[in-house]
Amino acid sequence: MPKQPTPDYVPPHDLLKGKKVLMTAAAGAGIGFATAQRCAEEGAQLFISDIHPERTAAAAEKLAEISGKSCGHRLCNVREDADVRALVANAIEEMGEIDVVINNAGLGGEVDVVDMTDDQWDSVLDITLNSVFRMTRAVLPHMIERKRGVIVNNASVLGWRAQKGQAHYAAAKAGVMALTRCSAIEAAEHGIRINAVSPSIAIHPFLVKTTPQELIDELEAKEAFGRGAAPWEVSNVMVFLASDYASYMTGETLSVSSQRA
Repeated sequence: MPKQPTPDYVPPHDLLKGKKVLMTAAAGAGIGFATAQRCAEEGAQLFISDIHPERTAAAAEKLAEISGKSCGHRLCNVREDADVRALVANAIEEMGEIDVVINNAGLGGEVDVVDMTDDQWDSVLDITLNSVFRMTRAVLPHMIERKRGVIVNNASVLGWRAQKGQAHYAAAKAGVMALTRCSAIEAAEHGIRINAVSPSIAIHPFLVKTTPQELIDELEAKEAFGRGAAPWEVSNVMVFLASDYASYMTGETLSVSSQRA
């Protein structure tokens, strides 16, 4: 499949003007920071978290420059409920309220089931799935009290598809999809929307650094455009779900992929 060129970066349209957004795992080089940047460009005020002190502070500074608004930040280990609850409390204290939560934390890895340890399984499930549960549980009382709010979760097409060495990650992402559907039904009666995106492959520096080029080439060749997504192409869909343009959508998982889910 010939590789199609990446399109020009889409200019902002104030889709999140006036919104207060809390985002996890926002200081990396992939979808996390790209989504935080898109939120800033679209007019949101941000409060971000990650587990890396220097990167988190640097990301918050850059996001404040982009948005022209303060960008709060706090270190958060999403495996610890106390950390998650403190993050939500700090974000409310600094921004006054939370309109949108974007759950982006996740952990991957490649290992066959026959060789997988309990720790490998537990770590991926805890960071990738349980963190979404903890954040959702922690922020819902605030949103229920206000009778509005949006949660956007980052899933993966591996929640639908099979791939060798990805049983733990695929199980976790399938869990994110199921959690999205069920929590959305519970939250709907309070005016709260919960949706997810399901990317196939997004090309960013950390992926390139940690993944054999042969595997990247193989995965890209399966895409209809012959290339992986730029991280901002996934972020655009997350911003759409966070915006009022998606006001009638809840419990949905949108595949951000150039091949069939």
